[in-house]
Amino acid sequence: MITGRRPKARLGSLLAALAITGGALLSGLPAHADEPSAGPAGKEAPRVDLVLDVSGSMREADIQGKTRISVAQQSLSDVIDALPAETEFGIRTLGANYPGTDKAQGCLDSKQLFPVGKTNKTEAKTAVATLRPTGFTPIGLALRGAAQDLGKGETTRRVVLITDGEDTCTPPDPCDVARELASQGIHLVVDTLGLAHDDKTRQQLLCIANATGGTYTDVRTQEQLTEKVKQLVDRSNDTYTVAPVKTAGTDKCESAPVLTPGVYSDREKFSEHRVYRVPVKAGQELRASVSVALDRPVARDYGVLLQATSTTGQELVRGTDAGSSRTDVVSTGLRWSAAASKGYATATASASPSGKPETNVCLVVSNSLAPQAGAAADPGLPLELTVDLTAASPAPDGPAMGLGRGWILLLVLTLAGLLTGLLFGWIARWRIAVWQEN
Repeated sequence: MITGRRPKARLGSLLAALAITGGALLSGLPAHADEPSAGPAGKEAPRVDLVLDVSGSMREADIQGKTRISVAQQSLSDVIDALPAETEFGIRTLGANYPGTDKAQGCLDSKQLFPVGKTNKTEAKTAVATLRPTGFTPIGLALRGAAQDLGKGETTRRVVLITDGEDTCTPPDPCDVARELASQGIHLVVDTLGLAHDDKTRQQLLCIANATGGTYTDVRTQEQLTEKVKQLVDRSNDTYTVAPVKTAGTDKCESAPVLTPGVYSDREKFSEHRVYRVPVKAGQELRASVSVALDRPVARDYGVLLQATSTTGQELVRGTDAGSSRTDVVSTGLRWSAAASKGYATATASASPSGKPETNVCLVVSNSLAPQAGAAADPGLPLELTVDLTAASPAPDGPAMGLGRGWILLLVLTLAGLLTGLLFGWIARWRIAVWQEN
């Protein structure tokens, strides 16, 4: 049995959950932000910090005849209007306050414009509207500041960086900063949006996103910028209650990691197979889904395949998804239970610690993706795998299903047609008889 494509809002969950777990925040960061407030059911509220480049180059008027800063301001105004009530949202700027030419001073110019928290939309929009392009581009410094703005916690935080150029203040190199943040286990994902389209800027923003499991988007229009930022905020809302467990699939089932119900993150190379193992007890149904994030340009005509197989390699069930145009996530899912596999050989059952028979099912994630010319092949594409075990659904061979098969269905339809014809014939004769009498 195969499930359909998951809703986009749910799928979009992939990229928000790919930060790496581990130790403490960078020692070089200032004191962390206030502890986050609780969301629904005691969970932390989703937290998003938007980092906006307000350097002098944002005065360029090359996006649909508008300046880059005016496009960003209008998009942010629309995003703020659409913010969900539970989202804790903040804005940090870089290059917005120092108008001079002293590079040492200008490269310290990154400040919190609006603190991360429950958003007063009028105040936030007013603060954004007053920005004027001014100084340098200290992206690395701003990323460290954003990590401090968001604070620590058990769930994923998201930084959305909007810029039109590469860092002009290295060191620190922003890509190195992103790697450090990811390695410190602060559950931080950085998504980058580029308003300029030169190769150096693109490579730097791709590096930042890849280091933290985020996405890079080459922005060409105001509508695209608005839609993308809204989408990233929605992803934060969809996935903030679960921090995925980092795992590493293998190329063979016997050496694959054993997964229990939960959400897992991994990376898969182009055209690779990743294998995971799930023990399924008698009376249980395995439900699994996978999302692969297309965080860089890929060739047209691609697909993602999720298979459940026995330990001997026999396919039990599959789910597939394919496309031919640029999307952010490709996803598919499946369902399987031993009761639904009558007549098919499955993996050899063994006894579990509970004494119930147990079947080892191999989950195989494959893709037919290829990078476009110039796109980096490493690291692999972000992957999110969801595993669940529920009570097995009733086997589809009971009396209710029998009516829908073969001769029984034909007999039922024939009898229904005969009775309907007799009924309408009797009514017609009765009406004629009444008309003749009158």
